[in-house]
Amino acid sequence: MHILIIPGVTMPTVEDSLLARIRETAGPGVRITVAKSAAEATAAMEDVEVILGTITPEMFARAKKLTWVHAITSGADSYLFPEMVNSEVMLSGDKGLVGTHLADHTFALLLSLTRRLARAVQDAPHSWKNRVAYRAEEFELEGRTMGIVGFGGTGRQIARRAAAFGMTVIAVDCDPVPPSPEVPVVWGSDRLDELLRTADVITSGLPLTPHTRNLFDARAFALMKPSALFVNVTRGEIYDANALMAAINNGKLAGAGLDVAPQEPLPSDHALWKTPNVIMTPHTAGASQFRISRNLDRFCRNIALYRAGKPLEGQINKSRGF
Repeated sequence: MHILIIPGVTMPTVEDSLLARIRETAGPGVRITVAKSAAEATAAMEDVEVILGTITPEMFARAKKLTWVHAITSGADSYLFPEMVNSEVMLSGDKGLVGTHLADHTFALLLSLTRRLARAVQDAPHSWKNRVAYRAEEFELEGRTMGIVGFGGTGRQIARRAAAFGMTVIAVDCDPVPPSPEVPVVWGSDRLDELLRTADVITSGLPLTPHTRNLFDARAFALMKPSALFVNVTRGEIYDANALMAAINNGKLAGAGLDVAPQEPLPSDHALWKTPNVIMTPHTAGASQFRISRNLDRFCRNIALYRAGKPLEGQINKSRGF
């Protein structure tokens, strides 16, 4: 078995301890290559069987023996180019493992809006004279309704935190997924409009697929309460930035907390930076001190499953995109 490891943003270095674990799990005869660049990865592709890391169409075109790719990025959209989708190559990753830190970030953005933290930080030494205005705008989450669109790992972790804040939680999903203690009944996608009309906070637990791209458009924002907040830490392409800005500027939506944008990096002169009551972070919600270790633990477990011909953990349905 030849395993190619391609470091990236979430796994910038490859520790000797990881290599030892892979050798132990894969058994005698395993060959491990660590690529220091995309060019090295492409050059090594011809006899690679397993990849831990990212893959490009150029790399894939050189693959002759590839059977399995384990992603080190959350979300599968960057891996799902046509050649990969139409192949027999399996794709797995940290699906279901990233919910905790994404949910933490969701609430960091949400509380920055509801407690006017971002404005106070921006006003810095001038904040004291604005304290009366802040207090007039601040509100509790207790008793509000959290609406979660996409009830997978991230959605479930958001629901746990929302319930702890005393919120009522409703959720929709395109699949008949199991409920949770916080969400006794998960609505089908046919009730999305009802969720948008009902919720005080609308959050996303969605991957990027052809069906979710621009899901939050002018129509969706028009259905939300004028007092509602929109928070998104998954994929920027699921919302229409122009429609979001128009809704906020026209008083049809109260504000938004965003970790992702439809265009990244967002140009410094983009109007979204100046839209009132919008706070943004630079696609950092995916960071956690536990993230890569959780995913590498899964990769090592998956090596054993792969050798035994059993289904992999975190396997991605390539045709559906998640």
